[in-house]
Amino acid sequence: MSKSKDVAVDQVDVNRLVEETDTGGREPGPLVARLLLLVAIAWSLFQLWIASPLPFTLRVGIFNDTESRAIHLAFAVFLGFMAYPASTRSPSNRVPVTDWVMALVGAFCAGYLFLFYRELATRPGSPTQMDVYVFIVGIVLLLEATRRVLGLPMVIVATLFLVYTFAGPHMPDMLAHRGASLERAASHFWLTTEGVFGVALGVSSGFIFLFVLFGSLLDKAGAGNYFIKSAFALLGHMRGGPAKAAVVSSAATGIISGSSIANVVTTGTFTIPLMKRVGYRGDQAGAVEVSSSVNGQIMPPVMGAAAFLMVEYVGIPYVQVMKHAILPALISYIALFYIVHLEALKAGMEGLPRRQQSSGQQRLISFVMTVSGFIILSAITYYGIGFIKTLFGSSAAPIIAIVLLAAYLFLLWVGSRQPELEIDDPNSPVFELPETGPTVRSGLHYLLSVVVLVWCLMVEQLSPGLSAFWATMFMIFIMVTQKPILAALRGSGALGTAFKAGVRDLIDGLVTGARNMIGIGVATAAAGIIVGTVSLTGVGLVMTEIVELLSGGNLMLMLILVAVISLILGMGLPTTANYIVVSTLMAPVVVELGAQSGLIVPLIAVHMFVFYFGLMADVTPPVGLASFAAAAIAKHDPIKVGITAFYYSMRTAILPFLFIFNTQLLLIGLTGPIHTVITIGTAIIAMLVFAAATQGYFLTKTRWWETLALLLVCFTLFRPGFWMDMVYPPFDEVRGQAMQQEIADAPANTGKRIWIEGISLEGNDVRKGVLLPLGAKEGDYRQRLADAGVTVMPDGDELMVVGVRFGSVAEKLGLEQGFRIKAIELPAARPAKEWFFVPALALLALVMWLQALRMRRGRGAPALA
Repeated sequence: MSKSKDVAVDQVDVNRLVEETDTGGREPGPLVARLLLLVAIAWSLFQLWIASPLPFTLRVGIFNDTESRAIHLAFAVFLGFMAYPASTRSPSNRVPVTDWVMALVGAFCAGYLFLFYRELATRPGSPTQMDVYVFIVGIVLLLEATRRVLGLPMVIVATLFLVYTFAGPHMPDMLAHRGASLERAASHFWLTTEGVFGVALGVSSGFIFLFVLFGSLLDKAGAGNYFIKSAFALLGHMRGGPAKAAVVSSAATGIISGSSIANVVTTGTFTIPLMKRVGYRGDQAGAVEVSSSVNGQIMPPVMGAAAFLMVEYVGIPYVQVMKHAILPALISYIALFYIVHLEALKAGMEGLPRRQQSSGQQRLISFVMTVSGFIILSAITYYGIGFIKTLFGSSAAPIIAIVLLAAYLFLLWVGSRQPELEIDDPNSPVFELPETGPTVRSGLHYLLSVVVLVWCLMVEQLSPGLSAFWATMFMIFIMVTQKPILAALRGSGALGTAFKAGVRDLIDGLVTGARNMIGIGVATAAAGIIVGTVSLTGVGLVMTEIVELLSGGNLMLMLILVAVISLILGMGLPTTANYIVVSTLMAPVVVELGAQSGLIVPLIAVHMFVFYFGLMADVTPPVGLASFAAAAIAKHDPIKVGITAFYYSMRTAILPFLFIFNTQLLLIGLTGPIHTVITIGTAIIAMLVFAAATQGYFLTKTRWWETLALLLVCFTLFRPGFWMDMVYPPFDEVRGQAMQQEIADAPANTGKRIWIEGISLEGNDVRKGVLLPLGAKEGDYRQRLADAGVTVMPDGDELMVVGVRFGSVAEKLGLEQGFRIKAIELPAARPAKEWFFVPALALLALVMWLQALRMRRGRGAPALA
């Protein structure tokens, strides 16, 4: 790499990059800075207030969803203009008068729905002249705030959709629509919840903010440093140890953070220099950090902001989203861990030295004792709280709070007996690993807040917003109390100073959490313009026709097209905005064309597909900001880091294609514990094999035919049904009276795959399969179908649809009056598709045996050391 490139990258301040990207790069004078601090704190406190039970308990400060969305956007727009300069030439040390005016007017327009809610409610669909003026000024200022915070691409996309709204009559025939008047657009986009103040902004206000705030507080409390140090203590001594520690620490940091760039800087500042020290090239070190940090957005429980939007778009609880996301996230991280291991093997790298050279037996005993203690503590917590709830019923909450407080004090006592976790300098001449046991034990109390979050979500099954509220409130308690209590337990005195330090950390966390939300707030609002255009103009149906035309009805080509669109948009749009745009336009298309191909794709699988490719926005050059941040730390060419990161992220890119065709990877359709274990085990093996194939190194360097064999093994383990469908048809068609009897006899609350044909209201021939839920088991086949919203009458061997209930499941699945139910499809009696795992594993064993032979003959480098 040239010296000029080195200097250019070296001059980038990565912390400044994060500020400019996530929180705003302006640093005004003390008075204005204090005002921005107070506004950010007010925003955080407002979000905590509306998420808490207090408004309904005290009957004070109750805001409905529409009002809270307006206030949420007003805060975001105000801080957007105040914290982000208009351009690189704008002053960053003060706020110009024009920015003050735009911030105040923009906040007024955003809060218009809240300020005049009662008046607007009396005249729905009849905007006044003032309403139209507020819409015009508000849209312009929202787009300007979006340009400052997110860049020009998002503004261009939103503007194109806005122009399409008004220019419908002048469009080509395929894209033409009747258009909209200014009054109708003002009502639709600004005065209702169909446009800017729609579902996306509601999710941002309802619970994305609280999860971002929770992660910010946890990081400011010291959990980020704890996760990094623990990962290094556990893994740093291995081959390529810093890279493995980077993967694990980024996964742990990803649990509490949904920002790829912040993850890179948080962990990368420490891990990237150490990776370079043990032998990784600059682009490799940066790419490992980028790949692991980006994957933090798919790691439950605190996933990227787009994951929370799925709750509303797909209509399932957040717990279900986490369940579907956990296996792909885990196997993706395991594969990255294996990739850095293979890179270390190829380069013959060593690990970092330990601070104290203990024997393997001592390390094993220390590790087992730490893990055992954690497992025992988890078991006591789970079964103990369950017992308390059973014994005391509704009055158990105070007792559980006392138990939680006792656990917190005990873990603080354990931590006080360990050395304090100092932030080491990774560039120091001598760097030694921290001791494993003391490091892990020093911060176990941080995990309690994560336990509270997961407990509320998974066990109590509270809403995501309320779960994040209780976890955040416990985190606030930890931040205020941990330093004074630790000072008292260590006998260091100065309790007042420790308390003040905790309050400062709390204020810093509240401010950082709010400022991190500026980008998400304006992104979800600007994306509402696109969503509103789709609902106002019907462009979604046009997209179906265009994609079907381009793909020729081929599902695989269509998925590739959706992936390419996501990647192109991802070069300029942040992950959240990318997800909203692509899922709004393309997710229904994938479901519809998949049904026409006979493949019933669950909606969550399609949205996960879009979500995964949206993640690549932070990786793909030339605009992958996470790659740029990592390159600045690694002092390497950003494009080279981005290309290497994309290469490492191929394992993430193939997963969406696989779980479209094999939904078991999303833990859908599993029949029991054994089936679950087999699915998870083979998925992990398949991803490791894929990593080995793409790296060209397994036990030793692979030959070309071994790479092909490994890819074949990988494909078979991921999608065994592909081969079984060639041998046996997956479904048997049942018609006539047998079809009617099967529908009548179907178990309660199950679905049947039905094949329908007919001519739609638009005059299109429709032939597709749908999974129709049948509800309770009552009555004959007519009653069962009526429960799903379909009224039928027999017509030979078919059933004629004579009515579809408005708003029913059947209507949402695309059934229309006049369609015919031709047949139902029942799973065919055939051997389990998992039998194809046997030849796949046999082929894998053959490759391993041949490579082991080469190693013994001295032709390959040994892979284990």
